[in-house]
Amino acid sequence: MTGPVEVAKLLALGVGAGVLSGLFGIGGGLVIVPALVIAFGFEAKTAIGTSLFIILLPTGLLGVWEYWKRGDLNIAAGLWVALGVFGGAYFGARFAGALSPLTMKRIYAVFLIVVACYFLIAPSGVAARKSIPLPGPTLPE
Repeated sequence: MTGPVEVAKLLALGVGAGVLSGLFGIGGGLVIVPALVIAFGFEAKTAIGTSLFIILLPTGLLGVWEYWKRGDLNIAAGLWVALGVFGGAYFGARFAGALSPLTMKRIYAVFLIVVACYFLIAPSGVAARKSIPLPGPTLPE
């Protein structure tokens, strides 16, 4: 998977996922994992592990900077969620290790369907709630 054509395809996936991440705050679970499975033939577990590796690096740093400059960033909420993700990713990976590739693929498909249904059905006011101040650090303006 290191030939020039494969590298170009992987870079294109990265650019596309980066653009979608900057637009919608998505990337790994909704873009990269399905692309790695469908376009590159990865097993679901390998695609998920690769996606986690990708977000391990500072992939969102420039996007975060841009949102912060506009005042569209809640640092305290982000840090609290990041702390939960830190521990949750470990337990999720342990759980995934106990599943067959077919079961993993099916659970992932159900997750995507549930998220899609929520966005199709939820009233617009649900997604546009006012930010609640949370304890934690803030950056000066």
